[in-house]
Amino acid sequence: VSTGMDTEVGKIAGMLQSAQETETPMGKRLEQLGKILGYVALGICVLIFAVGMLYGNHWLEMFMMAVSLAVAAIPEGLQIVSTIVLAIGVQRLVKLNAIVRTLPSVESLGSTTVICSDKTGTLTQNKMTVVEGMVSGNRIDFRNPPVPEELSDDERILLNSSLLCTDAHLKMLPDGTHENAGDPTETAIVDIALALNLNKNEEDRKYPRVSEVPFDSERKRMATVNQMADGKLRVNVKGGLDEVLAVTTHILMHGKVRTITEEDITTIRNENNRMAKSALRVLSVAYRDIDRLPDRVDAETIERNLVFIGMLGMIDPARPEVVEAVKKCKTAGIRPVMITGDHKVTAVAIAAEIGIYTEGDKAVAGNVLQEIPDEELYRDIEKYSVYARVAPEHKVRIVKAWQSHGDIVAMTGDGVNDAPALKQADIGVSMGIVGTEVAKDASDVVLTDDNFATIVGAVEEGRRIYDNILKAIQFLLSANVGEVLLIFIASVFNLGNPLTPIMILWINLVTDSLPALALSMDPAEKDIMTRHPRDPKRGFFTRGMTWRIFYQGMTIGLISLAAYRIGFNDGGQQLGQTMAFAVLAFSQLLHVRNLHSNRRSSFRTSPMSNKALVLAILASAVLMLIVLFLPAIRDIFKIVEMDGVHWLYVVGLSFVPIVVVEAVKLLGINHTRDEY
Repeated sequence: VSTGMDTEVGKIAGMLQSAQETETPMGKRLEQLGKILGYVALGICVLIFAVGMLYGNHWLEMFMMAVSLAVAAIPEGLQIVSTIVLAIGVQRLVKLNAIVRTLPSVESLGSTTVICSDKTGTLTQNKMTVVEGMVSGNRIDFRNPPVPEELSDDERILLNSSLLCTDAHLKMLPDGTHENAGDPTETAIVDIALALNLNKNEEDRKYPRVSEVPFDSERKRMATVNQMADGKLRVNVKGGLDEVLAVTTHILMHGKVRTITEEDITTIRNENNRMAKSALRVLSVAYRDIDRLPDRVDAETIERNLVFIGMLGMIDPARPEVVEAVKKCKTAGIRPVMITGDHKVTAVAIAAEIGIYTEGDKAVAGNVLQEIPDEELYRDIEKYSVYARVAPEHKVRIVKAWQSHGDIVAMTGDGVNDAPALKQADIGVSMGIVGTEVAKDASDVVLTDDNFATIVGAVEEGRRIYDNILKAIQFLLSANVGEVLLIFIASVFNLGNPLTPIMILWINLVTDSLPALALSMDPAEKDIMTRHPRDPKRGFFTRGMTWRIFYQGMTIGLISLAAYRIGFNDGGQQLGQTMAFAVLAFSQLLHVRNLHSNRRSSFRTSPMSNKALVLAILASAVLMLIVLFLPAIRDIFKIVEMDGVHWLYVVGLSFVPIVVVEAVKLLGINHTRDEY
């Protein structure tokens, strides 16, 4: 006998404790990007210094220009902005009833291609109601239940055995009323019995439980031993049909017990299939009277030679929002699949009702899945939409099979045994209401409402977060390209230094970082859930992204250079630097509006759709105006006052990026097909 960390639960706990905190993939890519930009900046700095020396410029002046370029080339706020955007996204996910436990999962959410979802409570309401039954070959319609006094003896035995073989009970409240306590499947039995004047608590007192064999996922049945009024002991068993029939030798038929026949079994199976096709969960009930308890009470000693009584069919309605969520998944290129412990026929019926199972799909039961070799399962995994009668250990194989196709898999789970599958999945999703603490510890996301639609909402939010990070990267890099281009051209053509280091630092601090952060609050684009999932291996720099950074940065750089030359010609280097500084700052603040969408005109997006961005732009603009107008601060920045004509130049040039980007969008060349 193993104890502590050597038990199966202990091994799972050890696995969870050994989990390492990992940096987000995006963080790693940004760190790599920063290094690349650093090397590029160093190379350009050396080049500019060398060119300046060839022109005969003073080495200190060229050194200062090279330092300015280095400051301009490296977007210092990139890593910070991405981390803050992720953190803000996590807070938004909490409002959607999804608690994110690991930052990398926020990125993975947007790339999800497969959602493996439990049925009960996630796709359905987990509110079971007994609606049908079968005993002595006759159907019982519990939607219109019989009068309690008119129940037949066989019907009473069916209800009594199923009630005694139930751990749920009635919890009495201070006001004299009661509520159910226990598993929803079992509370459904308690409810229907109470409607027929059979009180669970009273039945337990009348027929006390003396022993039991608890339910487990392998046997798929449970047994209790109760002391009956005549002094005998009765073994009451309930569970799945196949599992109960496997230990049944007799049948109760119209008050008499006789040997069960193949004809009886065929009739029972047909009735079970009929209920299952109506999306009912079917429980079979059997019993056996014994004189005394065996020395060893277990499944082998008491779950044998049973008398089959009948079946109860209960419905667990689908959550009303699930059908729409499944449609949204499929439109977004995400494959939803159902994993359940229910009978395959029942599972298929429910999956078809909510849209997961469609014509041409396949369903597989756990016992069949177990016999399929890994190679065959990995090859055919995409054919299956429903996995029925699945044990927790099967979930790991299912996840690995999907992952073998390069899919990003989200897997739900709530039990201790689900922990390995939750860890194996790219995104482990545990249930906040019914989930165990072990499952929560193994997961990346905890659903506080146990709802499938919340997973889909979290995926949508994950896509929005990633989109907004890309917007921030595009904004920061296009701004930095503009700064680098301005200084580089001025240096190569010996036009003097258009910006001082303090100007560049101010722009990077004020007009870059604040709007970039505010972009994280941008709402999702309307088509965000009609795109296919993003390939997580794909870097930031798609052809479209590279093109936008280049031409938008070039636009900002050239208009800033134009402002510098206008000011330089009219009033010398200080006026030129002042105008370049102003145009560079204000053009970036106006340019941020271009980032709302890479395809749609920015004028089709209300400025108030992102109030944080409006405030960030206004705050940055006010700070810039303070620098430009207050004499004391102007002296620190070594800038001069501009007259009305020069301000007209500044305003006009600052609007050029909006005109250029709108024209490029209108021509349909602002993005490439590989992005959408």
